[in-house]
Amino acid sequence: MDPKIYLKNLNIEFKVHTHKAVFTGPEAAIHCNHINGLHSKNLFLKNKNKKKFYLVIIPAKDNLDLTKLNSILNDKLGLASADRLKNILNLSPGSVSPFGLINDKDKKTILLIHKDVWISEVVTFHPNINTETLELTQDAFRKYIASLDIEYKIID
Repeated sequence: MDPKIYLKNLNIEFKVHTHKAVFTGPEAAIHCNHINGLHSKNLFLKNKNKKKFYLVIIPAKDNLDLTKLNSILNDKLGLASADRLKNILNLSPGSVSPFGLINDKDKKTILLIHKDVWISEVVTFHPNINTETLELTQDAFRKYIASLDIEYKIID
């Protein structure tokens, strides 16, 4: 489902920003730096033993400390394959965003949100395409997350 339609159906307000296609964080920094809000990185990971899947959202300026995350979760995580990303979130590498969770009908994915993203007054994510960015207030983002009815954790 188109994330913009999903949000509209729930009366969740957002702003749409269009821009050149971006494929990497550095490209996004160039073409999206005028957009208000905290920008993020979104990574789709899998548990190597138990077949759990995680969508991790961290601030764009940060790097994911996988060793620390493994310690927090008491588990061992790695990047999920492109096939699993397609099968579970209906996304391709480079297009991962929390809006892909709309497509996880079996709710296989646990969402891990960095505390700086969770407390930010405004956050931005692309709506599963790389030529647009959606800007949401903290309340709108939290309403979206609640609408998914999935497990999520706030991480440091």
